[in-house]
Amino acid sequence: MLPLLTIPSILRAAEPDLSALSDITTATAPIGEAERRARIARAQRLMKANGIGAVLIEAGSSLIYFTGVRWGRSERLTAAVLPVEGDPCIVTPFFEEPSVRQTLGVPADVRVWQEDEDPLAVVAGFLKDRKLAGGAIGIEETVRYFAVNGLARVLPEARLVSANPVVRGCRMIKTAPEIALMQTATDVTIAAYRWTWPRIEKGMTPSDIGALMNAATRKLGGDPEFALILIGEAAAYPHGSRAPQRVADGQIVLMDCGCTVQGYQSDVSRTFVFGAASAEQRKVWKDVHDGQAAGFAAARIGVPAGSVDDAVRRHYEALGYGPRYRLPGLSHRTGHGIGLDGHEPVNLVHGEQTLLAPGMCFSDEPGLYLPGKFGVRIEDCFHMTETGPKWFSQPPASLDAPFG
Repeated sequence: MLPLLTIPSILRAAEPDLSALSDITTATAPIGEAERRARIARAQRLMKANGIGAVLIEAGSSLIYFTGVRWGRSERLTAAVLPVEGDPCIVTPFFEEPSVRQTLGVPADVRVWQEDEDPLAVVAGFLKDRKLAGGAIGIEETVRYFAVNGLARVLPEARLVSANPVVRGCRMIKTAPEIALMQTATDVTIAAYRWTWPRIEKGMTPSDIGALMNAATRKLGGDPEFALILIGEAAAYPHGSRAPQRVADGQIVLMDCGCTVQGYQSDVSRTFVFGAASAEQRKVWKDVHDGQAAGFAAARIGVPAGSVDDAVRRHYEALGYGPRYRLPGLSHRTGHGIGLDGHEPVNLVHGEQTLLAPGMCFSDEPGLYLPGKFGVRIEDCFHMTETGPKWFSQPPASLDAPFG
């Protein structure tokens, strides 16, 4: 048995040495009241344009976006109602009000309900007070059925409609402060990758590598969101395998990692080979690199989002992959929207008709997957500017220098 006093030193030795890293997020500014007031004003303009009198939003990222309130969902409803004019209303349990107010970032009418009361009746009361109960009420797309059904029951005269024209119309178009936070989150992830990569050793498991990546991310000032590590054949399955995996010579290592800074997300994937790469691994990596470039080149202001996915698939099919989602090939969409949520509308997928516009943000990750062998994914996010797409992170130039 080891002496008790030696145990802490062993634990310290097992921890990674992060002394070379420092917080790179100290200059970031959180989203403030003025920004949220501007979001509400834009939502109200969109409500008027679409004939919607109010929008119901449950706890979650849209509630944060408009009001700043950070709250988890439970059986007890906490929600916001955005009226077409005036300040929003926050509806929450009586005993939760002090906690809810701690993150409330805009002026609001806070109304509470007791445990033996119906929270949807409180929502209805606000709408009646604002003379909005008889018109169209927009429902944010993630609101749960019990809330929608409850509102329909207490306001039978109201017309419940989709709030997508309003909520998506705001959230899909990122402002400069949002873009800045997403850029910082991406900078953290790239820096964490560069620190982690040379520390990967033979025999490591995905959890070993993920622990290094997350530790570096925290030291750099980000909040780790996910660290998916796929080794060897597991990389042929986009979201992984439960089969045991360890780093070995000549094996693909696929890392898909992201973090948040002030709530805004990064999402970056890199694929490399531990040791010497085979000719096949090099070819597939280059095919993915070129496929990602084809998607980026197709992202132009005013084109349908689905046309980006179409351009990638045309490129891959010309190389003999597919067709469409058939393997070996690209078995998932080319990319997804990103912002406060890691995945948010709209997607870069065949058939999506939403037109690309300045401020939209997407991942570009058209991986190639060879069942029984390996997979390769290179993922970087971009945002649309007036003149076209701009990378948050620069794609790698080669398999041998995956992190620049």
